[in-house]
Amino acid sequence: MEICRLHEVIAVHPRCWGKQQQVFNPLHYLPLLERKPHSFPFARPFENLTLPRCFDVLRGRMESELDHGTREYIGVLRLLETHSVQQLTAAVEKALRRRVYAKDGVAQFLAGCPRWRETTFKLAGRDQLRLVKVSKGDVREYTTLLGHGGAA
Repeated sequence: MEICRLHEVIAVHPRCWGKQQQVFNPLHYLPLLERKPHSFPFARPFENLTLPRCFDVLRGRMESELDHGTREYIGVLRLLETHSVQQLTAAVEKALRRRVYAKDGVAQFLAGCPRWRETTFKLAGRDQLRLVKVSKGDVREYTTLLGHGGAA
């Protein structure tokens, strides 16, 4: 069965012919849970999801050490939208060894991810930014702060 929005196929699911059965793809629920992270422990699509133990360890550490740990963990799970379970497992294990408990930290350990220094900002598709003019900074302007209660 295909699910479409306008002329675009956004999901494909096998049809379930059994009575009183529901088939979930947990990855489709992650964007919603990212907005409502407190629903994560009760989300039915994740009841039968089995991931390697390192994911549970990462979740526990994120939830205990970060203010928005559940949301950050859901962000890690969203990496499954573009990477395999094996790739993400290796990245999570590496992150745990290095005590990295953030989605962006886990993402940097994924094979094939460009290093942040090698990425460039592209203006394609951001036409509104072409109108922004940024003037060059003048260091002398900062000295005015000294006279108005700024740093001494």
